Amino acid sequence: MKLVILTGMPGGGKSTVAEAFHVAGLPVIVMGDVIRNEVKRRGMDVNPKNNKHVMLELRERDGPGAVAKHCVESLKNSDSEVVVIEGCRSLAEVDVFDDYADEVCIVCVHSSPKARFSRLQQRGRKDDPQDWVTFRERDLREVSVGLGAVIALSDIVVVNEGTIEELQNESGKLVQRFT
Repeated sequence: MKLVILTGMPGGGKSTVAEAFHVAGLPVIVMGDVIRNEVKRRGMDVNPKNNKHVMLELRERDGPGAVAKHCVESLKNSDSEVVVIEGCRSLAEVDVFDDYADEVCIVCVHSSPKARFSRLQQRGRKDDPQDWVTFRERDLREVSVGLGAVIALSDIVVVNEGTIEELQNESGKLVQRFT
C-alpha cells in the first residue's frame, strides 16, 4: 500500500486537495476526525478548547503517534493500493504510517497565515478559531506537536495563495501523479 500524507497548517487547503483524491476514487482518512469523534464520544462540544484538550491527552496517554495508530485501524480495512491521509502533524505519526505502508509520500499544502485565517473565518466549522489570538495559539500548538518537522520534510509542496479554482486545478495534477 502507498500512502499519500497531506500535511500543512490549519486552513492551508488540505481538505480541498483531499477532495480531489476522493473524487478520483481514492479513500481518504481525515486525522482531525479522530479528535473530533473522540470529543463527541466524550459528550463534549467540538470547539478549539475541547479539541486541544483531547488531542494533547491522547498524545500524552498513547504517545505522539496516537492519532496515526487510530488511523491504521481504518487502513487495515482498505484494499486500495493508494490511500490518502489528511492532517498528519508529527514525525511520530509519519513513522507509524511508514511502519505500516510500503511507501509514503508527504505532500505539504502551504499558505500564509493571513490567507489561512481568512479561510478559517469563511469555513465556519465549530472548532475553527474565531479571532486572531486563538488562531495564533492554535498554530503554535500545532507546531509544538511536531507539524513544522513534517512540513520541512515533505516530498512535495503545493503553494496555495490563489483561488479555490487554482488549488483544485493543482490538486487534479497531483492526483494524476498517484493514479
